[in-house]
Amino acid sequence: MQKLKRSINMGFRVSVEEQAQIMKRMNKIGFPSLRAYLLKMALDGMVVNVDLAEVQECSRLLRIVSNNVNQLAKRANQGSRVCANDITNVTKQLEDVWTQQEKIIKILTKILEVV
Repeated sequence: MQKLKRSINMGFRVSVEEQAQIMKRMNKIGFPSLRAYLLKMALDGMVVNVDLAEVQECSRLLRIVSNNVNQLAKRANQGSRVCANDITNVTKQLEDVWTQQEKIIKILTKILEVV
């Protein structure tokens, strides 16, 4: 039989209200098991759940902008005209990316303030 790395059993008692609060927090951040949640909390003192939706949206916006810039560069390199309207659209898209970046920075700042 293989020796377990974690051979010491630890336990404690909680009230019904405390159990409900623990389970609510565990489920809110989406931890897979109570054991994993309690171990993480005991070792690190906190669990940070990061929602990457804002980062994914920023990546999506960057892909759109980079595709449009590549199309404009290809047109310009082929000797075709690049319309001022196209440049205005790309500039607006870049502003959207910067706005999204600012949202991400604010979210990360809030997380770091807690840590």
